[in-house]
Amino acid sequence: MSLRISRHGRVLEIILDRPKANAIDAETSRAMGEIFAEFRDDDTLRVAIISAEGEKFFCPGWDLKAADAGEDADSDYGVGGWGGFIELPRLNKPVICAVNGICFGGGFEVMIGADIVLAADHATFALPEINIGVVPNIAVVALMRRVPWAVGMEFMLTGRRMDADEAKHHGLVNEVMPRADLMPRAHEIAGLLADGPPLAFAAIKDIARRVETMPEQQALEYARALHSAQACFNSEDLKEGTNAFTEKRKPVWTGR
Repeated sequence: MSLRISRHGRVLEIILDRPKANAIDAETSRAMGEIFAEFRDDDTLRVAIISAEGEKFFCPGWDLKAADAGEDADSDYGVGGWGGFIELPRLNKPVICAVNGICFGGGFEVMIGADIVLAADHATFALPEINIGVVPNIAVVALMRRVPWAVGMEFMLTGRRMDADEAKHHGLVNEVMPRADLMPRAHEIAGLLADGPPLAFAAIKDIARRVETMPEQQALEYARALHSAQACFNSEDLKEGTNAFTEKRKPVWTGR
């Protein structure tokens, strides 16, 4: 078994389970892509949680045993690219990553692709690709948009380890907690998001992704015209939200 999938109401839980270290090969990545594509397209699901089995490893990245067996570093990793969702088009639903242990290489890249990241207090992070002479190509792009230049470069050029507190300090992790609290907290946040307005979430993710590298004024003008923003502004959910506020009740979101 490489992946365990379970539904909890509107929340999809994906657990990476590949003993001994939860490393990912191309086959597992393709399976993850199929799961995340189904999650994206299923209107009954609102939020995904990705984590891993065990206490020691979240994911150390690429399965080097597969590499020894002939798998290429630029293999076909599926519809969502490496890890299933980082490059998946139109994935405008929240993804929570719960890091339960060692989070290295491609595992780090899976983590950095999530919207909200929780970490067990013993989790460690690294991009050790430099030690085998390969580029952490996702991190080169994504990490450098999240941390200062000197922090990201030192982390990639040296391959050193970062503990959970340092990762939180740099804004890579939202919360750090004991391992026993990790999944309950992930489901607590997922439940909160699952009860939220799906069109607004979709617009937030879509706009943020599209305008990330634009100048501010251009981004503001572009964002207002996006289909996802207009769908939110002209939705029944917006009317429901304003009515619920004035009536002092909880809104009932329909995604319409």
